[in-house]
Amino acid sequence: MTMEEAMKKRHTVRKYTDISLESDVTEQLIYRIEENNDKFHLTIRLNTNDTSAFNALIKLFLAKGVKNYFVLSGPDTPNLDEKLGYCGADLMLYAQTLGLNTWWVGGTFNRKKLNEKAGKNKVIGIIAVGYGTNQGTAHKSKSYEDIASYDGKAPEWFRKGVEAVLLAPTALNKQAFSIKGYDRYVKITCDNGIFTGADLGLAKYHFELGAGMENFQWDTDH
Repeated sequence: MTMEEAMKKRHTVRKYTDISLESDVTEQLIYRIEENNDKFHLTIRLNTNDTSAFNALIKLFLAKGVKNYFVLSGPDTPNLDEKLGYCGADLMLYAQTLGLNTWWVGGTFNRKKLNEKAGKNKVIGIIAVGYGTNQGTAHKSKSYEDIASYDGKAPEWFRKGVEAVLLAPTALNKQAFSIKGYDRYVKITCDNGIFTGADLGLAKYHFELGAGMENFQWDTDH
């Protein structure tokens, strides 16, 4: 399965079986984490066979069977949330190519406990990963016209990029994006409160994957 195929098949899964991650799968996930950490100077890690990510109430009613998860953390810099959103998107889709399911969790995890373990680093969320009891279902989504505009006739790569963004998970499923394009330039903005940075990173990763980085450049001047 390619990353593009994984993007279309990945859906949020909140309930997991008790099947453990195979050693080779764990090794591949850790290698992918290390690549992201090295590139973006982060401290993302994979916790396995650990059920402490949620409190008892959340585990009882929402997060059943979650025992493996990525901890999204890094030095507390101004663009940390965006970098973790970007790398989190990569890890979720990569996990999907390995036959796993995922769930982006930005608010209901055991924040106090994970921050204590993180030391000087900041934790913005976790991603549950494992073998789901189902494959999830597509989330309710906005339309292309709701979030995007292009100066002139939009090229195919732009439309594909926007469609990819609409497949990305976002906090509270708000999809609070505005995507504007002209010539070969694209600018994405987001307004989702404390989740803005992470959502922006998720969106940028998906746009790049859908549009193809060879087709456009990010507008950083406006």
